[in-house]
Amino acid sequence: MSEELGFGLLALALVGVPAVRVVTCRDLVRAILWLAATLLGTAVLYALLHAPFLAGVQVLTYVGGVVTLMVFGVMVTRKHEATAFTIDGAARLRGALAALAFFVVVAVAILRTDLSSLTPVEPPSTQELAFSLLDRYLLAFEVASVLLLAAIVSAVVLARRRDPAPAAAQEAATLREGSTP
Repeated sequence: MSEELGFGLLALALVGVPAVRVVTCRDLVRAILWLAATLLGTAVLYALLHAPFLAGVQVLTYVGGVVTLMVFGVMVTRKHEATAFTIDGAARLRGALAALAFFVVVAVAILRTDLSSLTPVEPPSTQELAFSLLDRYLLAFEVASVLLLAAIVSAVVLARRRDPAPAAAQEAATLREGSTP
């Protein structure tokens, strides 16, 4: 029981605190870094559950890939600069109630699950995983890679376009300067 309590407290510290910081942070870049901390905490929990392959995949895929792409997208688009937002009390309350409702639904589902009928399953070997990923599901991986490549190229193209509002404002300012004696 104490081992489970320790695991729960560690899970709260590794995942819960950074996850709260992700949604409460006002700076977009810092929110992404808190997301990286949350995903690293998840990888630590997988390692503690004796799933090293899953922990490695978590680090490589999410921390190494997704967070890097998010930071790249934010930096390329520069939409994080001079952006201020405020969250009023009603929106904060609605968000907290939605999170609490989701937590209650998940907790009830976990508590009602009969875990005694589950039998341990032998985990697949690395060779079996490689066969599944590189033979059986190779087409799905190739389609996903092409889709991700299209998303990256699209993000770069959208980020490289000039914003018409500043250009129009500068053109109007130039016309005003030219029309004044």
